[in-house]
Amino acid sequence: MPKAALYNAEGIRVGDLELRDDIFGIPVQEHVLHQAVVRHLANRRSGTASTKNRGEVQGSGRKPWRQKGTGRARVGSIRSPLWRKGGIVFGPKPRSYKQALPKKMRRLAVKSALSTRVQDGDLIVIEDIQLPEPKTREVARLLENLEAKNTALLVLPERDEVVERAARNLPGVGIALADRLNAYDLLAVDKVIMTKNALARVGEVLAGA
Repeated sequence: MPKAALYNAEGIRVGDLELRDDIFGIPVQEHVLHQAVVRHLANRRSGTASTKNRGEVQGSGRKPWRQKGTGRARVGSIRSPLWRKGGIVFGPKPRSYKQALPKKMRRLAVKSALSTRVQDGDLIVIEDIQLPEPKTREVARLLENLEAKNTALLVLPERDEVVERAARNLPGVGIALADRLNAYDLLAVDKVIMTKNALARVGEVLAGA
């Protein structure tokens, strides 16, 4: 059964926690992780790139010169794609890049990501995050105590506006709720810092999934 060290806010190890083997100790499904990450990145795309075809660009529809007798190439419209400032052939149009993934596969990807972080020793469990006021330096001090100096994901059991306001100015630090985890966020950081209550909430959400 996998285990994780439990720390307090000062970065002092105060004990060990046994983690659920069916969530934090499963064989990593790399192909499912890949699908989940590709889906997440695709769903973030806005899909607003757009170009104008020959029917949409500005310009007259009049034939520039007569068909024969000028010695020049025959032309029917100045909006032709062959002309400068003419229409674009097969250019991008607004579209949706959204991809679907079955719920069981999404949850399997999250469990695989959590198992990967445990195997690599990048999952940190702390007793709680209590901030008297939304001060960025308090979160920075917490991360320094836990030796999470680069990028980190703070996993909370529920929304905490004080913690969110304190952490949002730190580059590379993200906030996630225990019941809304996704594989990409878990893999995109150096350390995953989870409170004890968030750990229990993750177990509730992913149990039997």
